Amino acid sequence: MTTGKKTGSQLVVQGLIDEGVETIFGFPGGAVIPIYDVLYDAPVRHILTRHEQGAAHAADGYARATGRTGVCLATSGPGATNLVTGLSNAYMDSVPMVALTGQVAVPMIGNDSFQEADIYGITIPITKHNYLVKDINQLQRVIKEAFHIAKTGRPGPVLIDIPKDIQTFEVKARKIGEVRLPGYTPSTKGHPRQIEAIVRAIRNARRPVIYAGGGVIASGASAELKKFVRKSNIPITTTLMGKGAYPDGDPLSLGMPGMHGTKYSNYAIHEADLIMAMGVRFDDRVAGNVQKFAPLAKIIHIDIDPAEIGKRMAVDIPIVGDLKSILVMLNQKIETQTRKRWLERIDRLKEEYPLTYEKSGAVKPQFIIQTLSEMTKGQIIVSTDVGQHQMWAALFYQTTEPRRFLSSGGAGTMGYGFPAAIGAQVGQPDIPVVALCGDGSFQMCIQELATVRMYNIPVKIFIFNNGYLGMVRQWQEIFNDRRYSSTHLEFNPDFCKVAAGYEIPAFRVTQTAKVKPTIDKVLNMEGPVLVDFRVAPEENVIPMIPPGGGQTEFIGEGEDEE
Repeated sequence: MTTGKKTGSQLVVQGLIDEGVETIFGFPGGAVIPIYDVLYDAPVRHILTRHEQGAAHAADGYARATGRTGVCLATSGPGATNLVTGLSNAYMDSVPMVALTGQVAVPMIGNDSFQEADIYGITIPITKHNYLVKDINQLQRVIKEAFHIAKTGRPGPVLIDIPKDIQTFEVKARKIGEVRLPGYTPSTKGHPRQIEAIVRAIRNARRPVIYAGGGVIASGASAELKKFVRKSNIPITTTLMGKGAYPDGDPLSLGMPGMHGTKYSNYAIHEADLIMAMGVRFDDRVAGNVQKFAPLAKIIHIDIDPAEIGKRMAVDIPIVGDLKSILVMLNQKIETQTRKRWLERIDRLKEEYPLTYEKSGAVKPQFIIQTLSEMTKGQIIVSTDVGQHQMWAALFYQTTEPRRFLSSGGAGTMGYGFPAAIGAQVGQPDIPVVALCGDGSFQMCIQELATVRMYNIPVKIFIFNNGYLGMVRQWQEIFNDRRYSSTHLEFNPDFCKVAAGYEIPAFRVTQTAKVKPTIDKVLNMEGPVLVDFRVAPEENVIPMIPPGGGQTEFIGEGEDEE
């Protein structure tokens, strides 16, 4: 190599180091061999997953659990396209990630070359921004910009596609100054007049409810939110993405709202005269029918992304900015209020519509999650796959801190939970991590058992094995007259034997009495462990509001309840 010059691959790895990256998740291939050659001696830990989708989800879980930007790496063509699901997942849930992909050499682009795919074009709709680097002189700047874009404003994934010849070309490294991107200046401080309008609205409200989401956690505003809630005495409902932003189980907590949310949170929203929406987007799983959502309420919407305000819901007081800074200002201005009558009404709603389930019969998934919650008291990280067990976890697992509950919200990605748990455990090695997986979801990324065994990553895997694609089956039961079309998993593997094939200890639980002692044993074991819980096959997630329904239009077990 010419003295004083560095290859593109060296610039890539040095760029990662300069951004404070300690760990990346990836899978090698021909178009990224130069980068992997530099990584061989670099002070960056590389976790070899067994599928690129697993790498993307692991980077996502790492980011959610730590608050730092997750990084994944894949080769060109199928390697890059295997990242697409993970990128889409991170984009929908506003997770800061940088994905590096290899590409065929610049002169070969567009010639249908071996393992060529237009990953730049493919990922435009599912990334916050992306790059195809055709000039090595732009590489350092692109890396710095990518991390800046991923973690500022509304976070999201950024992809950098790097042709193989760019990785091997040499150029003199240069110092890159502060990133300034024309047109990209996210607002952080809320407008003072809007702050005053919010203060007046809070003072005049008699039945206010806070509706908080993932934006609170992304902003690092949980402490400020807690102070605000307790000073204002406003009950709070937190979305799936916002779980942990405010402690579950607190007297002012209403749990999760929406389609499978608690009845009392939905009734509180229905009766409210003021909704304070913080870092949420009024998605269809919460506000299924916007015409029936909080019909009596004035709406305040606080979000760092101006595109979200007014997108689905008409807003009375909009304010664009960073939640943490806005809550700091609000905490300085609001008055302490008791709200005795409203809080008494909230208590009555909780008494009238308690969160419960039928406890007899087969092992109930709700009981497993409730037991885990009571035993761990929110001091672990829980990562879920998607489906019934995800909703039961959101309802019955009591999360007390932010970044302790990881779940695929917007994309609803089966296969997310296990690799995300790997990323979380790598990022937070001192906090126990439990992956809650459906028997269908787990098989989407089952090969990552090799990853946890190879690195002895002590993730505990709980499989809720009901022999069905449970949530789809539930919908078929309620809306399709029990016509279970392709939802019965008639040939699941013996998960304990599969785990044994990877030299991972495994247990099978078929009796309710064995749930607690097995969880206790497993949580105290070192290294990865799998538990196959054989649960009630046709248990349903209740409450449920049908698609397009209003906040009080509950159904259950195929019959109207309200």
